[in-house]
Amino acid sequence: MHTCPMFDWEAAWHSALYGPGGFFARGEKPSSHFRTSPLVGPELATALLELLSRVDAALGFPPVVDFVDVGAGGGELAFAVRRLASGSLASRLRVTAVELGPPVELPGVRWVSEVPSCVGLLVGHEWLDSIPCPVVTGPSTDPWITRWWPSLRDGEQAEVGAPRDAAWAAAVSSVRGAALAIDYGHLVSSRRFTLTGYRAGRQVPPVFDGSCDITAHVAFDSAASAAGGGWVLVSQRDALAALGLAGSASGSGWEWLESAARAGRVAELRDPSGLGGFGWLLHGNGVAVADLLPALPPWRPNPASFPES
Repeated sequence: MHTCPMFDWEAAWHSALYGPGGFFARGEKPSSHFRTSPLVGPELATALLELLSRVDAALGFPPVVDFVDVGAGGGELAFAVRRLASGSLASRLRVTAVELGPPVELPGVRWVSEVPSCVGLLVGHEWLDSIPCPVVTGPSTDPWITRWWPSLRDGEQAEVGAPRDAAWAAAVSSVRGAALAIDYGHLVSSRRFTLTGYRAGRQVPPVFDGSCDITAHVAFDSAASAAGGGWVLVSQRDALAALGLAGSASGSGWEWLESAARAGRVAELRDPSGLGGFGWLLHGNGVAVADLLPALPPWRPNPASFPES
């Protein structure tokens, strides 16, 4: 009697992205396939530098302060932070990009393939969504599903977020200061199967042949619980405003044109139906989250972020 082996979603996903000839392993960069916040302009880096300065102060201004960009892609965010840093912070700043694919030579940015121990701010910008995880079909007795996806019905599929939880917990524990995950996601009250692919700016079926990026929404609540400690989950829209990223066009002539362009970029980053709907999961490790961000409304999933079925 012959039986059909069960398809190993996690292994196929990992091979498609990171195996020999995989999408990221061969050097594909996110910037070639979808628009992310660091590509809008320097404003996200400006806001993260403000957050880093608050972490720096909470740590007592250590002799070396780190900015670690996990899942750095083409290094756009890491390089912008290095380029825009100034004053005492700039003189003490060490910028590290963490990426499994080929590095990009950028002045002042060091590249590594594993998350390092650090003192400062670690940022996983659209990193957790690219960590492969198992896929199950309901009913399921998987412990993660039982706790974090209790609404799964017979015949429905679900991504098991345990590998993301473990990766995030390890990342948070690696830093003395703060760790920030920026991503699209869902909560236990809004779980939905989201596995999909992206290629050249378009959503495509998630084929496991290395031809496209494969991604799925992040279960923020389970990741936060796994890492523990003090944390908050807020929207990018609210977080950026709290870090001083707001404003409108002002002045005249070229000054007005420049401020209008900046206001447009800020508006895109804070658009609640787009990038502004991203979740910011911020953990403090050795510092109080309240010293980094004021009290803000809790993040809620953005229905527009869910991929088309």
